[in-house]
Amino acid sequence: MTDIVDSHFHIWKQADLPWLVGPMLPRIFGPYEPLRRDYPVSEYLADCRPLGVTEAVYVQANWAPARYLDEVAFVSQASEESGFPIAIVAYADLLSGDARPQFDQLARNARVRGVRMQLHWHENPLYRFASGPDLALDPQLMANVEALADYGFSFDLQVFSGQMAGAAQLAAACPRVTFVLQHAGMLEDLSPDGVALWRAGMMLLAARPNIVSKLSGLGTFQRRNDPDQIAFIARETLALFGADRCLFGSNFPIEKLWTTYAELIDAHRAAVPATAHGAVFNDTARRVYRLAR
Repeated sequence: MTDIVDSHFHIWKQADLPWLVGPMLPRIFGPYEPLRRDYPVSEYLADCRPLGVTEAVYVQANWAPARYLDEVAFVSQASEESGFPIAIVAYADLLSGDARPQFDQLARNARVRGVRMQLHWHENPLYRFASGPDLALDPQLMANVEALADYGFSFDLQVFSGQMAGAAQLAAACPRVTFVLQHAGMLEDLSPDGVALWRAGMMLLAARPNIVSKLSGLGTFQRRNDPDQIAFIARETLALFGADRCLFGSNFPIEKLWTTYAELIDAHRAAVPATAHGAVFNDTARRVYRLAR
């Protein structure tokens, strides 16, 4: 059985996350009362290790922006204590002038492999995160994303279907940077028109050779583990990007709201052809995030 690299997970202390303290505000993934607690690396390992996960990549979890280095330090300490090899995709503010001083600080930590600043915007306020729909085309952001290449950092790209044309332009303007599309483009509208818009945008992104797609977070909008839905998205994404440009991520503990790690990985294993398991569950993530064997 293929070793699994989980390319997208989180650990946290509740007190460090603004969105987990105070009144429970609406979130894209629905009610999240079960998440309003610590989720330490020990619990994550208990969830994932029995299923064959051998390495993992932590993706920033929206700490207060000014504390982006504290987040990296917290994850690094968890890695040192657990002995579990973890790479980190950190936060950086790519709209606040030249981001190189932030990148310089992040580069001092050998675990940091990339940056995520979430760009997704939607007409539905519940799904909206970024301040506007076209941030991918902001000149300051584009300059900062291009500078990631000088540090060997990737960019975890999070957009909805209607933003994919702009995201493709961003990738074209930054050919030295590897872009990791979050959650296979976050298909939230399952109507024929919604699927067609998503597919058209995914075609634009797949045409950029420096974009790979993460098969993660596929239960976010249905708020359940749906093997048929996962199979559909995986099939479409693999057809466009190819197995060597697709990678698996659990999005735990968010997906833990409605499923177990075992059910999640079983659905993904069934959705991905056996001939592609090595690439999707191991090789692509290892290459993109530069994980040592």
